[in-house]
Amino acid sequence: MTIDPITLSVIQAGLSQVCDEMDMAFSRAAFSPVIAEANDRSDGIYAADDGALIAQGAGGLPVFVGTMQDSTRQLIERIENGVTAAPSPGDIYIVNDPYLGGTHLMDVRFAKPFYRDGQVFCWLSNTGHWPDTGGAVPGGFSASATSVEQEGLRLPPVKLFKNGEMDKEIYAIICSNIRVADQRIGDVKAQAAALLVGEQRLTALLDRYGDDVVRAAIKDLRRRAERQMRQLIDEIADGTYRSVAWIDSDGVVNTPLAIRLTIVKSAGHLQFDFTESSPPCKGPMNSVRATTLSSVYLAMRHIFPEVPISAGAFVPLEVIGIEDTFLDARYPRPVSGCAAEVSQRIAEAVFAALVTALPDRVTAAPAGTSGNFALGGHDPQSGRDFVMYQLSGGGYGGNADHDGLANGCSTIGISKAPPIEIMEQNFPVLYHRYALRERSGGAGKYRGGLGLEYEVELRRGEARASFVMDHGRFGPQGALGGEDGAVNEVEVWQGGKKLVPPHLSKAQDIPLTAGDRVCVKTPGGGGYGPAEDRDAALTALDLRLGRA
Repeated sequence: MTIDPITLSVIQAGLSQVCDEMDMAFSRAAFSPVIAEANDRSDGIYAADDGALIAQGAGGLPVFVGTMQDSTRQLIERIENGVTAAPSPGDIYIVNDPYLGGTHLMDVRFAKPFYRDGQVFCWLSNTGHWPDTGGAVPGGFSASATSVEQEGLRLPPVKLFKNGEMDKEIYAIICSNIRVADQRIGDVKAQAAALLVGEQRLTALLDRYGDDVVRAAIKDLRRRAERQMRQLIDEIADGTYRSVAWIDSDGVVNTPLAIRLTIVKSAGHLQFDFTESSPPCKGPMNSVRATTLSSVYLAMRHIFPEVPISAGAFVPLEVIGIEDTFLDARYPRPVSGCAAEVSQRIAEAVFAALVTALPDRVTAAPAGTSGNFALGGHDPQSGRDFVMYQLSGGGYGGNADHDGLANGCSTIGISKAPPIEIMEQNFPVLYHRYALRERSGGAGKYRGGLGLEYEVELRRGEARASFVMDHGRFGPQGALGGEDGAVNEVEVWQGGKKLVPPHLSKAQDIPLTAGDRVCVKTPGGGGYGPAEDRDAALTALDLRLGRA
C-alpha cells in the first residue's frame, strides 16, 4: 500500500500526539513530585509482534527510548513461551526487573495490550520513577549495594490490572515491600489512566484512517527513519574514532571505572565497541544491556535530532563488546546507578569520540549526572514517614556556535528539578540556597554552561541521606582544546561539622537530625575550543558577571 506524503505526515504526528497526551495525563494525575513536577516518566507505542518502538512522546525521557522497546519485546517473548500469563482486554502488566529490558528498580513500567477486532494491534507502555521501591535505603539509591536485592523489590511482568480491575492482592504485596506505600496509589492510578488515554486517542486515529492504512504508515515510517539515519551517518568520514569516559567509582571499591569506546564508521553504519571497558563492578554502577544500548541511541539522537523516534533509526547502530564488562550487568549485580549515571558516561564517550568527525554537531561534555539525592525519615509534625527524591541539573558543554546552557537537564532526559516551594511543602526541609554555580563552566572559545549550587536543611525529626551521583573526581570533558568543567561537590554538615563522602559523589545512610544541612554543587559543562580563541568582549563579560 502506497501512502501519500501528507497522510503519512499526519499519521506520524497523530501517533506522537497520542504519546504526548499520555505523558501529560500521567504527570497531571501523579502524586509524587518526581513525576508530577520533574516529569521523570515516558509513554510510548510498541509493535505487537516484536515490541519495536513505533512512537514515543516528545516530553518523555530519552533514556527510555531503547529500554521500553526491549522491555516490551521481552514481555512478548515471555508470553509466547508461557512464562507470563497471556493478555486479555483490560489487562495491564507491571514490571521493574532491570534484567528484563529495564533500568534501575525505581523505574516502574506498565504495559497494556491494545486490541482491534479481538487481536493485539500494538502495546501501549509507560515508565514512571517511583520515589521508593524498598531496599536498604529510602529512595532506592543504595551507593554501597552489592546485590540487586539490597536495592529494592524486583517485579517480573505480572498483571496488576485484570480485565480493567486492579488485583488487590498483588498491589498489597507491592505495598508491603516499599516505604510510604499509602502514597503509591496515586501514582499507580495515574500510570494506568495514562494508558487508558492512549487507548482512546489511538482508537480515534485508527477509526479515522483505518487499521490497514495506519499499519502501512508505521512500516513506512520505520523504513524512512532507518534511511535517514544512514544518510546522516554518511556525514562522518569512514574510519575509526576512540574515546574514554570515567566513572568516579562504583560506590564500594574507590577506584575509577573506564568506558573505553571504539567507533568504526563504514557505509551508513556505526559500530560501537566497548570491549576494553572495565569488568563488572561490585557496587551499583553496573549497567544492564538495555540501558547501555539505549544510551548509545539517545547519544545519536542528540547528534542527529532530526531523525524521527522509531525503531528503524536504531538499525544502523551496532553495539558490541559489552559482554564481560560492567555495561552488561547480569543477576544479581546491583544497578541503581545505571540509568541516571552510567548511561550519561556512555553518551559522553560517544560525544568525545565523534566531536572531531562532526565538530559542528557534537558538543563538549555536559554535566552528565542526575544528582540523585534521596532523603528518608519521619516528620514528627505530620506523624508520617517520608521519602524525598531530588534530582538536579548542570552545565551543558560548549559547542561550535555558542556557550553551553546553564543548569540544563541531564543528558538522558528532559526532567526538571521540582520547584523548591513544592519540596518544602511536601517534606520537612528548608532550602537556604538554590543558585547558579559561578565559575563552574570549562574555559574555551565557547565556555561550558554553569552548574547548580543548592543547600537544604532538615527542619525537624531525623532522616537518612543517600547520594548516587558522578563527576566528583573527573569534570566533564572539554572538546577540541577546551577545558574540563568543574567537578561535582557534596558536603554534609552534621552538628556543625563538615563531612565529605569518601567516594566524593556517592554515599548512603548518612544520619541527619534537625538543623543538619546538605550542600551540593553540580558540574559545569566542558569548554569547546581553546580559551585563547575566545572573543575578548565575552571574556570581559564573564569576569564582570562572575561566570569565570
